[in-house]
Parts: sequence; C-alpha cells; structure tokens
Amino acid sequence: MSTSNASHKISNPVYPIMFAISVCHLFNDSLQSVIPAMFPVLEKEIGLTFTQLGLISFMLNIVASVLQPVVGFISDKKPMPYALPLGMISSFFGMAGLAFAPQYWVILVSVIFLGLGSAVFHPEGSRVSYMAAGSKRGLSQSIYQVGGNSGQALAPLISAFILVPLGQKGAALFLIVAAAGIFILSKISKWYKKQLEEEKFSKRKIALLSSLPPLSKKQIGIALSLLMIIIFARSFYVTNMTNFYIFHLMKNYSLTIKEGQLLIFVFLAMGAVGTFFGGPMADRLGRRNVILLSMAVPIPLCLILPYVPIWAVVLLLIVIGFFLMLSFSVTVVYAQELVPSKIGTMAGLTVGLAFGMGAIGAVVIGILMDHVGVYTTMIVVSTLPLIGLVAIALPKDRKITANN
Repeated sequence: MSTSNASHKISNPVYPIMFAISVCHLFNDSLQSVIPAMFPVLEKEIGLTFTQLGLISFMLNIVASVLQPVVGFISDKKPMPYALPLGMISSFFGMAGLAFAPQYWVILVSVIFLGLGSAVFHPEGSRVSYMAAGSKRGLSQSIYQVGGNSGQALAPLISAFILVPLGQKGAALFLIVAAAGIFILSKISKWYKKQLEEEKFSKRKIALLSSLPPLSKKQIGIALSLLMIIIFARSFYVTNMTNFYIFHLMKNYSLTIKEGQLLIFVFLAMGAVGTFFGGPMADRLGRRNVILLSMAVPIPLCLILPYVPIWAVVLLLIVIGFFLMLSFSVTVVYAQELVPSKIGTMAGLTVGLAFGMGAIGAVVIGILMDHVGVYTTMIVVSTLPLIGLVAIALPKDRKITANN
C-alpha cells in the first residue's frame, strides 16, 4: 500500500547540500556529455557509421541503466555514503581512456567506466537530495536534476568550442571536472554519513510521505508501468535530439557543426530551465498534472518540427525543450511516492530507465538513419511524444505540506 506516515516531523531543507549535490550532478553529466559531443568529430575524422556511434551511446547508457536500480536497491538496504566519490573516480578513469583511446574498442571500454560512475552517482545523489529536502521535495529534486540537465546541455558547446578545435584529446580537459567532483562528493559523503549516524542513534527515520491516496499493489504496478512508458517516449526523443539531430541540421539546413550544436544547446538549455521549474510547479499543481502538461504541450510542435524553416526551428526548440523536460524531476518524485520505502530503488529505476531507453534509442535511431535516411528518421521520431498521453491514466496526487 502507498501510505502517508504523518507521525514523522519533516526537517528543514538543507540548501547547501541541495546545491552541492546539484553541482556534482552537473559535473557527472557534463562528463557523459563529452560522448555525444564527440559524435560529429568521430563521424568526420574516423568515418564511424551512425550505427557505430549509436553503439557507443548504447554502451554508456546501458551500463548506467542496468546498474542504477541495482545500486539503488542495495543502498536502500545498506546506504553507502562513500560510493559517491568512488563513482566519480570511475568516471575519471573513463574520461582518461576516452581522451587517449587509440582504437574504437578502447572508446567502448572507456564509456563503460563512465557508465559505471553514473550508475553509482544517480541513485545515491537522489538519496542525498531527498535527505536534504525537508518539506521542499519537489524543489530539491528539481535543483538536483537541473544540475544534471545543465551538464547534458553543455554537450553542444563542448563539441563546438573544445572537441572540434582540439579533437579527441580535448576530452582530457574534463579530468579537471572529475577531480573537482571527487573533492566535493567526499565532503558531501561526510554529511551523508553523519545524517545516517544521527538517525541510527536517535532512532529517527526520514519521513516517508506520499502525496498519493492509498493504492493497491496492482494500482501501484500499473502506475509505475505508465511512468515507464512516459520515460520511454521522452528519453527516445531527447536521445535523438542530443545525438543525431545535428546531422539533420547539417544536411537539411546546411549548417556547420558549430551552428548546429548551438541550436541543440538552446533545446537542452531550455530543458534544464524546464527541469528546474517542474518540481516547484508539481508541489503547487500536483505531480500528475505537471507530467501530463509536459507530454501534451510539445506534441503538435514536435510533429511540425521536421518541416519548418530554420527561423521557426529555433522557436520550436525553445518551447519543446522547456515543456518536455518539465516532468524530468517530477517522474522521479512521483515514483518515490508510489513506493516511499524504496527511495533509492525508485530513483535508480526511473533515471536508470531513462538511460536505458536512451541506450536502445541511440542504436535504433542510428540503424534507422543508416537505412532510411536522416530526414525520414526525424519524421518517425517526431511522433514519440504522442505515447506520453498515457499520463492521463496516472493516479491523481494531492499537495504535501510541512504539517502532514
């Protein structure tokens, strides 16, 4: 049953920790963003096919996808504060390998290390965000997730201003980012460990509240399945925009790599803005309502995007990016409230599924582009947000206050 435990007093938000873990999320996801940022360089200099590029993205995301729920499940049983800096160390080694990889297979091995670091970071980072949230759960999750989405938004800029002029070895600059992440996460881990010790000795539990009404196991299962479908549609679409839309812009609008990447940055940057506003909006309007709004508004815009002139592309990317990512942090919180006793598992499942769908999407889209062409693939992908309308069937939630 999904229940609200009102006997627990909700602690005050810990904003320094909220922002620190968000900064580390930015670091973690900016390291991963180096991968799609390298695609135009690898396609041009090494001559990799779209399918081979898709496999690189697949290796990165499938490792993160498969391991995130596992890490979340284990940390629900036994929290692991120092797993956070250890995960960033794995990413450090992955980035070093990527920068100096002499062959294709070394790139694949390197992205496995990056995927492992991400798999460890995301569920534990989400747990830290939850512990620091107090009554501001939607805000806290948005602050945390906007860090990650900001890191992802940097991919086009990384490509345009670092990797295009410096080539593959330019990725070595991001070893500095990984080192900074290790340092900050070590400090956060000390706070995390202290919170666990205080909870143990005072026999105080983190409040496990849900904004949802009591639900049967069957209803919870159906709601989780609907969330997975929504994440599938969103992740497939965003993967296409991040990894492959650049080729559409170059071929159909005759843009340079730099010009195309700047447009993709607009899309991802507005996605980061949407992620930030999604949590507070969900705290006020309800999680289910924001999820539905996020999937419904972009539908007509996505459908016409492949056909419009370049000036309209910019406007559509702004609106699509904002609304599509409005629900990113909200789906995580909604899943956690469906199963409030499994915070890490639900964070790992939802964010991990996003990575997994992105992994599969990268391969599918790459194969489609090799066989039916770039333009036809963009038309097919434009229909994906329609699937997100299943959000209509999600259980409605209510507002949580500090007095619950």
